[in-house]
Amino acid sequence: MATKPRWLPLESNPEVMNKYISNLGVDTTLWKYCDVYGLDSELLAMVPSPCCSLLLLFPITQGYETFRLNEEKSLKEKPQLVSDSLYFTEQTVGNACGTVGIIHSIANNVDIVPLKDGHLKTFLEATKHLTPKEKALKLETDTGITQCHGDIALEGQTKAPSADEKVDLHFISFVCKDGHLYELDGRKPFPINHGKSSPDTFLQDAASVCKTFMKREPDLLQFTMVALAADI
Repeated sequence: MATKPRWLPLESNPEVMNKYISNLGVDTTLWKYCDVYGLDSELLAMVPSPCCSLLLLFPITQGYETFRLNEEKSLKEKPQLVSDSLYFTEQTVGNACGTVGIIHSIANNVDIVPLKDGHLKTFLEATKHLTPKEKALKLETDTGITQCHGDIALEGQTKAPSADEKVDLHFISFVCKDGHLYELDGRKPFPINHGKSSPDTFLQDAASVCKTFMKREPDLLQFTMVALAADI
């Protein structure tokens, strides 16, 4: 069996992420990532508006893995509503969760986050009608995004671990699509519908779900969030 590719992990750092999405074709004078300093209403109010996506970096633990498998089993037995217009890809490249989270956050907001001609626009147009697994396989061989990820993963405030080093932190993305809040995680076979939402309530709705992640691991501190929001 062929060995799956592994990338260097991406740092949860808005400065690095903004340089990355600029290289991918996003106009960061209009939209960019910013830190979310906490989930209380006062701290959420500091996030520029509108905000169209939230990225959560969290620790993968045995407890979370048990929850994830039980959730998957339950949703396979009783499928949920998922919008046909939602863009979702699985993740088959090791340590690519940061890029997958960024792809999810932008691909599901191209109506308001315009993309210039470039690697990401080309990838999205080529994969929009593929299955989540087929999208993941295309990402494995996309030289443009692979190169952009590799270049940016070497930047940041902390030394990047090697591609082979085990990393127990994982990025997921939250977006609002067709009136519902979705959790998009490339390690899962399908999106998770967390109920009704709207552009006006999206950030608060996503924050509420993030709180449930933290409640499952109350003794761990490795949770960080960045929002894709209008640059004001």
